[in-house]
Amino acid sequence: MKTLNNTINPIWAITLLGILWVTPALAEETVCRSNLGGIVVDNLRVPQNAICRLNGTRVKGTITVQNNATLIARKIVVIGNVQAENAKQVNVLESSRVGGSVQVVQGGGANVLDSFVDSDILYDNNNAALRAMRTTVGGNVQAFQNTGGVEIRRNVIDGNLQCKANNPMPIGGNNVVGGTKEDQCRRL
Repeated sequence: MKTLNNTINPIWAITLLGILWVTPALAEETVCRSNLGGIVVDNLRVPQNAICRLNGTRVKGTITVQNNATLIARKIVVIGNVQAENAKQVNVLESSRVGGSVQVVQGGGANVLDSFVDSDILYDNNNAALRAMRTTVGGNVQAFQNTGGVEIRRNVIDGNLQCKANNPMPIGGNNVVGGTKEDQCRRL
């Protein structure tokens, strides 16, 4: 079949598109119900009621902590987020690095200690003790509607420190905040 000058034959165009069309590779998910050491995984899920202990683990995607599950993570690197909804406990400890955010919502307790979070820390509507201490945060630290106690102490926060409707009121201090300290956290 002949083509006109400077045009592509429609059959060749369809063939070329078929060759160039690449389906995206789906990231694999590792399910953690016990201990993982210095391995590399794509995404990691802590299933309902499980306890997962990570030590030196690298996660290229996101960690998801499910209903009544516990995550205890030391010296980890997460490219994405740590997301927990209805989790029992979430601990990100000892020089861990999270490239996204740590979000703990409608669960129990959480600790982000001595670590680096490139985006935000969000504690929202939890019922056990929450702490953010000695951590560098590239975005905001937010604590809303928590009832188990919140301690925010000795962090470097590039964004804002925002606390509302926590009972009891958050405690802490000595935070270096690049943005503003707001509401219940204005004195921290």
